[in-house]
Amino acid sequence: MRTFVSAIAVLIGLALAAVAVPAMWVDRNIVQEDGFVALTAPLGKDPAFQQRLASAAVNGIGFGGKQLPDALAAVVKPILDDAAQSMTAMPGYSDAWAETLRRSHRLSFADPRTLPPEVNGTTSLTLDVAPLVGLVVARVSAASPVPLKAPDQVRIGIGQSNQRQLIERVSAYAPMGSAVAVGAGIAFILAFVAARRKWTVLVGTGIGALVLAATWKFGADAAGRLVLGAGSGNDVAEIFKREFVAASTAGFGQWIVVALVAGAVLLVVGIVLRVVTGRRPAPNVRR
Repeated sequence: MRTFVSAIAVLIGLALAAVAVPAMWVDRNIVQEDGFVALTAPLGKDPAFQQRLASAAVNGIGFGGKQLPDALAAVVKPILDDAAQSMTAMPGYSDAWAETLRRSHRLSFADPRTLPPEVNGTTSLTLDVAPLVGLVVARVSAASPVPLKAPDQVRIGIGQSNQRQLIERVSAYAPMGSAVAVGAGIAFILAFVAARRKWTVLVGTGIGALVLAATWKFGADAAGRLVLGAGSGNDVAEIFKREFVAASTAGFGQWIVVALVAGAVLLVVGIVLRVVTGRRPAPNVRR
């Protein structure tokens, strides 16, 4: 009976861990704003992405709602283009990029009831590059012959429709990962305490961890292909998605490596424990 209870507890622990680990990673690195900013901050250093951001920044600059004459536009446009191309070298670029990510996260993960009216009806994810536009405007406003106006928002749709519903589900269930992880830990402790042969729990858990690592790797790759396959028709959005998937895969890959190492260690320790206990001399029996 103890062996049966131990085996069931190991299976339950592995099942809970299979859900808990990805949920915890998503909660810390995507759902939570600080984690999202830390994960995606390096995207602003990608040369191709910088160039597309510069173009988006220039296109988002207004001139007080006025149409510029061709002659004046010929003067202003080169100034804007030059400033945009050097945008990443401007003081404050890192802060502006971080604020861009924070705004975008709030638009994509906020409660729909708190979203602005113009965003509440959209079903795709949104990237707001207004802070970067403001950075360019601040740089060139002094050299421009006409007043430049930095818009309050420059929003770019990322992905396809109906993705906001998916984000809402992820935001609701991902924070439960920690509680599920606690349940998995309790199950493993119960399995170890109930087992007659402790080494079997270590070996079984180690093999299970290796299987989970392979499953997570397969699932992460499949999720990445699914995200990349959702075309947006926007160059900035496509580059953002590509780099975001790469960063997410690399970040979660570290957790997969930890699972592989932990599984291998448990497996080896279990085997060693089995060998050691198997060599113990049998107690003498007096006749």
